[in-house]
Amino acid sequence: MAQKQTAQKQNAIPNQTPSVRAIELQRFFRDMLLIRKFEEKAAQLYGMGLIAGFCHLYIGQEAVVVGMTAAQREGDSVVTSYRDHGHMLACGMESRGVMAELTGRSGGYSKGKGGSMHMFSREKSFFGGHGIVGAQVPVGAGLAFAHKYKNDGRVSIVYCGDGATNQGQVAETFNMAALWKLPVVFVIENNMYAMGTSVPRHAAGELYQRGEAYGIPGKKVDGMDVLKVRDAAEDAIDYARSGKGPIILEMETYRYRGHSMSDPGKYRTKEEVEEWRSQRDPIDALRETMTDENLLSEDGFKLIEREVKDIVNDSAAFAQSSPEPDPSELWTDVLVG
Repeated sequence: MAQKQTAQKQNAIPNQTPSVRAIELQRFFRDMLLIRKFEEKAAQLYGMGLIAGFCHLYIGQEAVVVGMTAAQREGDSVVTSYRDHGHMLACGMESRGVMAELTGRSGGYSKGKGGSMHMFSREKSFFGGHGIVGAQVPVGAGLAFAHKYKNDGRVSIVYCGDGATNQGQVAETFNMAALWKLPVVFVIENNMYAMGTSVPRHAAGELYQRGEAYGIPGKKVDGMDVLKVRDAAEDAIDYARSGKGPIILEMETYRYRGHSMSDPGKYRTKEEVEEWRSQRDPIDALRETMTDENLLSEDGFKLIEREVKDIVNDSAAFAQSSPEPDPSELWTDVLVG
């Protein structure tokens, strides 16, 4: 991710060179914490009226994208839905540019014209942010087709929510991806609710088995454990990259906030949310693992927390100081057929 300090600087265990595992887990902790704090700052700016329109936060789901990204290679394509800020940060997009786009400023990734759901970075092989439920899934298959056509050895990582799995275009994409043995990993982020409808009420059967009719293998993964996500991602990406075709990973995760900032979340109890926060939080769980294995001292954790706080505050300050787009921008980046 962008604006990183070295793991050696983050390590604060005297006279001890950090192991490979320590460096990796410190990176996971830092990256998940950055997503969490960035989203909390976005919620604050939304409450202040500085972010308009829809805004879907990723708080609680951080382990999914951080674990998946750890298994990817440079140049692998990523496309996702509207709950996308975490994916942008995980692939290395600058927090300044993401926050500036959220606030509709010219310093944003889409020059302030796309907002929360429409940011892209060709440099980081990130192809959106898509506002229509399930629309990104065929786009991701198209990216996979391009990788196969070019024979570049890359794969496409396609994220969607549990609700999107009921869309017809998703089933059609599974069929075509299997027919052409496309190098694509479909990641279903099952956060238990499609807007306000629980999975048992909207989806029959197991989501990871949705590709069985097309011969696509699937696996259910604990999406609140970044190490389990990383391990499953490595296997799935290797499978797709080796030419065997598509594969599905269902990540069981949970969003702590509403579907969007305008969602009061009355379809679930406060006790349910608190249970997930207190017993399954991905950041707290990783911190406990690192502490138990003596991989980072308390001072080390505080150093990472200060670094993340500085990055997030800097991104908010940059966003608020960046000018709004000039009216002439209405006529730029417009395609005429």
